[in-house]
Amino acid sequence: MSLSEVRKSTESRMVKSLETLKVSLSKIRTGRAHAGILDHVMVEYYGSPVPISQVANVNLLDARTINLQVWEKNMAGPVEKAIRESDLGLNPISMGDSIRVPMPALTEERRRDLTKVVRTEGEDAKIAVRNLRRDANDTLKKLVKDKEISEDDERRMQDDVQKLTDKHVAEIDKLVAQKEAEIMTV
Repeated sequence: MSLSEVRKSTESRMVKSLETLKVSLSKIRTGRAHAGILDHVMVEYYGSPVPISQVANVNLLDARTINLQVWEKNMAGPVEKAIRESDLGLNPISMGDSIRVPMPALTEERRRDLTKVVRTEGEDAKIAVRNLRRDANDTLKKLVKDKEISEDDERRMQDDVQKLTDKHVAEIDKLVAQKEAEIMTV
């Protein structure tokens, strides 16, 4: 394994950690409606679980209401049940082949709880990035031991990996701060 391969591998894995954080933060609701909030809700469709987006059109009526237009009339009940039983705390209202999902306003206490969840997600992402740094440094030490690279190259590469780590940790902090601000806005 060459130095460029170590750097490229470490950077791509750090970017994946960042993407994972973005996905998990997008699932945390903020009091405003957005269609992506229902992405992970699965509905039973002819015996197999599928995402809601595969059985209904999901769009926004206004800032606090999601509208679902089911493609098959008999799927309205299972979709409504799946939303109600999800961990989102939403209460859908069925209107024939259309389902409305009002987003309740968040209480101050719930907002604080959600910011704690966001911070935890951010900390988990930072831990993942630091673990990737450790793995890269271990790989570099092994390359020095096997006499494939010099100790000077190892030090330079460790500095480079540290800069990558700092850059990604700063990006994680930025994402967490944005999400906290989004949650705390009334």
